[in-house]
Amino acid sequence: MTEHVWSYTSTSGHLAGTDLIGYKVEASDGGIGKVDKHSDEVGDAYLVVDTGVWIFGKEVLLPASTVIRIDPQERKIFVAGTKEQIENAPEFHRDKHLSDPTYREEVGTYYGPDIPFGGRPA
Repeated sequence: MTEHVWSYTSTSGHLAGTDLIGYKVEASDGGIGKVDKHSDEVGDAYLVVDTGVWIFGKEVLLPASTVIRIDPQERKIFVAGTKEQIENAPEFHRDKHLSDPTYREEVGTYYGPDIPFGGRPA
């Protein structure tokens, strides 16, 4: 079951209703891009990050549970994982991410507490 990955942790600093579009996103080893789209719907929260030149203009889907901390003053979101782990995640499919349960399960499993992503720091 991967439902828990689609929710913000209580320690992330996320406040429902906050517009995160344009916030910079930082992995454990550097910046990965800016938030292009997000949802804070309970049980279905995520970030879509425009990676710019980092991954040749692609976007990545990050479940809300990957968010470690949000800094509203700096307009930055810190997420679990390295740039390489995020780059190796299942490819983002804008047309499938909301409606295809198999795709969401694949992404949820990747970012879940078990392998291959390997969990997140406490």
